Amino acid sequence: MNILIPDWPAPSHIKAFTTLRNEARPDVNPLFEKQFSLPQKPIWLNQVHGINVVEATHAYLNQDADAIFSKQTNEVCAVLTADCLPILLCNREGSKVAAIHAGWRSLSCGVVENTVESLSEVNDEWLAWLGPAIGPQCFEVGNDVWHAFVSRDPLSATGFKPKNSNKWLANLYQLAKIRLTTLGINNTFGGDYCTYTQADLFYSYRRNRGEKGRMASLIWIGDKAF
Repeated sequence: MNILIPDWPAPSHIKAFTTLRNEARPDVNPLFEKQFSLPQKPIWLNQVHGINVVEATHAYLNQDADAIFSKQTNEVCAVLTADCLPILLCNREGSKVAAIHAGWRSLSCGVVENTVESLSEVNDEWLAWLGPAIGPQCFEVGNDVWHAFVSRDPLSATGFKPKNSNKWLANLYQLAKIRLTTLGINNTFGGDYCTYTQADLFYSYRRNRGEKGRMASLIWIGDKAF
């Protein structure tokens, strides 16, 4: 199967992966949960580049939101990306998980902070995995993006490199790490892929000019083995 499994020290009953290119679109594939041996259907969101966070129950299926969390066994949290950054979270105990769709808008406005607040967990007990996103050498943005981050947190300036007088190269991985570290989350893993340049592995909205393909990043609390 075409999946990327996070390399992080999560408890063994925490299940997580990201699909790779050439998988059928997961949000419209009725066999998706069977193909990947999921405990049940994922809770797909209607992602709007905002900061709304919902719990992984079927009452929130297709809800306008960009982050989803669960404290229950076998509730599958899912986000879709194709250049934006998927962030997966779990606590060391393995009793809480979350998936975040972190495009620059939602990241700059506080989707990470809202997610952690929704989970109400001691921050230094979190593990974070940064899934595949557009890399820092390819993500060209304007002054509006720079200002959206730096006006809220001056430390975010380290996540940008000037390209010319009106353009910047933005590092989504670095910008996410700054937000996580500010929350006391220092155990961060991943963040070493580029959806734009690694065309054999990933879809890229920018590279393919709006191509519909997207990767799914999923996480859930599996049954503990005793």
